[in-house]
Order: sequence, then C-alpha cells, then structure tokens
Amino acid sequence: MTTSVQLDRTQKRFDLWDINGDGQIDRSDWNAEAERILQAFGEAPGTPAAKQLLDTYLGMWAFFADKAGIDEHTGALTPEQFNHIAEEHILENGGAGFARVVTPTIQAIVELVDVDGDGQVNPAEFKSWLDAIGVRDVNPLEAFAQIDANGDGQLSVEELVQAVRAFHLGEIDVPLLGR
Repeated sequence: MTTSVQLDRTQKRFDLWDINGDGQIDRSDWNAEAERILQAFGEAPGTPAAKQLLDTYLGMWAFFADKAGIDEHTGALTPEQFNHIAEEHILENGGAGFARVVTPTIQAIVELVDVDGDGQVNPAEFKSWLDAIGVRDVNPLEAFAQIDANGDGQLSVEELVQAVRAFHLGEIDVPLLGR
C-alpha cells in the first residue's frame, strides 16, 4: 500500500522534472535536468562523462515512456501516469525494473563525482554530489551514514541505488537524483 509520504515524494519528483512547468514531463524535461546536473558538476558538454549522463537520463525517460505506452520522442507523461508508473515499478514489486534503469544513472553520476577514481563515493565526494544536485537541507555526514549500509565509509553504486528507492519509499530523506 502506497503511503502519503510516497505519493508526496513521487509528485515532488514529477514537479522537479517538469523543467518547463507545463504540467507534463517529456524528453526535453529529462534532457534539461541532465544538462542542469552536468552544469552543476562543471562538466563540459560533449565529454564522455556528459554523454553517459545524458544517455542514462534519456534511458530513464524511455523506461517511463515505454511503461506509459507513449512515443519517447513526441509523447509526454501526465502526473497521473508518472505516479502510476512510479508506484508500480518503484514502490511495488521490489523495484527491480526501476533498479535496472536507475543503476546506469547512478553510475554516471559516480563517474562525475568520483575524484579519487576508486568507483565509490567517499564522504567529501558525497557532499559534492548533494551540492551539485541542489540538496541543501540535509546534513551530508548523517545522510552518508544512513546510506552506507555496510559501514565501510564508501558508497557503492548498489548502496546509492537502494537509497534512491528508500527515499521514494519514505525510509530516508536524501533525494539523490535532484533537488
């Protein structure tokens, strides 16, 4: 059963991704969000890391468009469609389908933030991540500790993917894919 916190977070996600504010989300909104994140990280357009992030955001869009039965190039999602897909594929059934789509996106963001090149995110890199996506009302060290499931002082891609789902389930208060 979906809770009011889950519905509220899903609606806020929709509102954040509705970049142009037209009450629906389409490919251009997802592209604009990816470009905003790249700009926040100071990543130049056209680099391999920039292309990877853009491709993964558009891959998430394609997932939603496919589940809604709309054309990924010309279609748009209403809040109702978005919320239904989020409920069915993120909140219900363990979120396995969504995890397959989110994992490449998280990996692409890790590539942007991982300055020491170890494939994981340390506390300083995590703070840079939160700053770049516009999260200001979260204590980075407390949030890091919540997400660091194995307590090793590093965040793996899997831990970060699980944190995205936990956020949407209302289990943690750290939005990792945007303000």
